[in-house]
Amino acid sequence: MNVEFLTALKDLEREKGISKEILIEAIEAALISAYKKNFGSLQNVRVHIDRATGEFKVYSRKAIVEEITDPRVEVALAEAQRIDPNYQVNDVIESEVTPREFGRIAAQTAKQVVVQRIREAERGMIYEEFSNREGDIVTGIVQRTENKNVFVDLGKVEALLAPSEQMNSETYRHNERIKAYIVEVKKTTKGPQVLISRTHPGLLKRLFELEVPEIHDGTVELKAASREAGARSKIAVYSKDENVDPVGACVGPKGMRVQAVVNELKGEKIDIVKWNPDPAKFVANALSPAKVVSVDIIEEDKVARVVVPDYQLSLAIGKEGQNARLAAKLTGWKIDIKSESQAKTAKANFADYDEDYESEYEDFDAQADENYDEAYEEEAYDEEYDDAYDDNYEEYEEFPDEYQEGNDEETDDAKIPQDSPELTIDKKTGASTPGGKK
Repeated sequence: MNVEFLTALKDLEREKGISKEILIEAIEAALISAYKKNFGSLQNVRVHIDRATGEFKVYSRKAIVEEITDPRVEVALAEAQRIDPNYQVNDVIESEVTPREFGRIAAQTAKQVVVQRIREAERGMIYEEFSNREGDIVTGIVQRTENKNVFVDLGKVEALLAPSEQMNSETYRHNERIKAYIVEVKKTTKGPQVLISRTHPGLLKRLFELEVPEIHDGTVELKAASREAGARSKIAVYSKDENVDPVGACVGPKGMRVQAVVNELKGEKIDIVKWNPDPAKFVANALSPAKVVSVDIIEEDKVARVVVPDYQLSLAIGKEGQNARLAAKLTGWKIDIKSESQAKTAKANFADYDEDYESEYEDFDAQADENYDEAYEEEAYDEEYDDAYDDNYEEYEEFPDEYQEGNDEETDDAKIPQDSPELTIDKKTGASTPGGKK
């Protein structure tokens, strides 16, 4: 070993990104292993590589004792003091034992250990790099599919996209470039394992951070997100600057920003609503595009009882309960949705049961009747939830200013049966229960 050896280590440091000092320490450990294998495994030795010249030396280390029991690892005090009178019992004395023939076998052993240490160092660095990126977005290239698991090349490491983290609407093809969310990084015997997802709500948040400068610089805050990957999502946004409309900022000019996210998620529909510290207002916003007559918050049960116009009931619930389910996940409240006629019936039954509460509902009835009459000044609606979304979205693209103000435009005509069932959505399980039962 010489100066060229040190130069080679510098090249490895540049190419592999591994510190030269780490490599030298690995080689020193390798030489100890090789020496013990060929020149005495029971000896206690130390190897030192000169950082300037690249030369190495092997030192035998022996403990100083009064009486020798194993001459391979011990030396008598009297003998040690002939070398240096200051030596005492339990001190360690070193003497150079560098062999002249550090043969082919020893060199090969050293090489194997060095390669192993380099591999371990690389794995450690990769683990540190990606563990610090948990919760971030990465871009990779699909390599192969095994047992429904998709393996994605991230450059320094191969990531795993498990079946549970894949979008049902997507097919992953070889050499296809995809963006994914880093869920977790694990240490394994084969190196770091990076687990990624295409269904995690965090992916939605990160994509909006990339597309919306106001979110990136902190002016607009993305407070919450709920997803049913591949179908529909909701996000709640809040502006710290009263002059910046958070919804309009996320939609962008002619819907360009939100459309970029939709395209990345292969057509997943996204509802953007305003976050509000008032739970009642937040729940009402979260049920968009449905209109809400009233929201009654029951703090102790973490329940929001919502009343909507009869013709808006199916829109509020959504296809197979999807809109209400996403709203419950977004807000963190269980949501109990009733139409106005259902609410009136429930109140009437309750009043018959206990007349003491009759006066409490008089104001509610008056307000409900007023809202009900106003709602029916317009024609009724029977478009499905997806049709309402599509109509609104087209208007967002054509009239972005109206969208930023809430987009109060309504969709096509319909008639909702008066006996439409109410629906309760549990935010944790996502289960829907007809008849308001929990």
